[in-house]
Amino acid sequence: MKKLIYFLSTILTLVITSCNDEWTDELYENYVSFKAPLNDLGLTNVYVKYQSGGKSTYNLPVIVSGTNANESEITAQVALDPDTLASLNYDRFQNRKEFYYTLMADSLYSIPDMTVKIPARAREGLLPINFNFHNIDMFYKWVLPLTIVSGPGCTPHPRKNYKKAILRVIPFTDFSGTYQSTNMNVYLKGSTKNPFAVNTRQAYVVNDSTIFFYAGSITDDDVNRYVYKIYVTFNPDNTLTVTAANSGINFKLNSPATYSVDSHMDEKVPYLMFKYVQLNLDYSFDDITSLPGTAIGYEARGNMTMVRRINTLIPDEEQAVDWGE
Repeated sequence: MKKLIYFLSTILTLVITSCNDEWTDELYENYVSFKAPLNDLGLTNVYVKYQSGGKSTYNLPVIVSGTNANESEITAQVALDPDTLASLNYDRFQNRKEFYYTLMADSLYSIPDMTVKIPARAREGLLPINFNFHNIDMFYKWVLPLTIVSGPGCTPHPRKNYKKAILRVIPFTDFSGTYQSTNMNVYLKGSTKNPFAVNTRQAYVVNDSTIFFYAGSITDDDVNRYVYKIYVTFNPDNTLTVTAANSGINFKLNSPATYSVDSHMDEKVPYLMFKYVQLNLDYSFDDITSLPGTAIGYEARGNMTMVRRINTLIPDEEQAVDWGE
């Protein structure tokens, strides 16, 4: 019995000693990955403030894992990954190419050296992505797909979703975003009965003072939506200059268009601010695609309101806004 107890005691001692020794070793590799969690669409929405002139920078976090800190500086090489975007498009939309996400044009961004350095004993580095949004057309759903490449001293995380960043790039201004549009009634021209509307209207950046949305009840899922782009420029006197991209839809303002901006702090959360932008519109246009060769006249009247929740304790506006995701 004593021999058995001694034997078990010896085994237990060896196990405990072995376990203790393991903590002095690296339990996980120093894998390098992007900090870009995917949403339900398989993308990471990246909101970038549109600066005057259209040039903005976004710093994409690149992180290194492991129980022990990396002992030397890591240089991670980054590459464009159009194949992953192509796979995502096909998996999601099959042959409906009109809905595909678009590979971001070279003229819209640059990444210096396509590398990021993570200092020794640091857990994170930042990859600066310089954007040039001047003349960007947000009709296209721009996506910048990136991957981390294996190299000396750099081991990409083996999990696909960690070593890749599928960035859905969305520039924003004080006037772009999601507008509640249930108060914007759309009628057949000449009628005031049976109006219809859509719940929300997405307004996209054109420049720092101009947005566009689609006329009437045309949505982002309409294959002919490009025909119905409406440009709205915000003037300092609270008036709006409203024009159509396509003269063929016979767009016309029936009365002057105006806007208002208001804000207030939350009563219960002292650092939370609500900012409101309201557009007051009355216009008419022709639907020229539903029945080829036949124009169907519509009138749209009412207002659209955007509410933006802002955490005033966060200095970075891109991070301070609650994007509702």
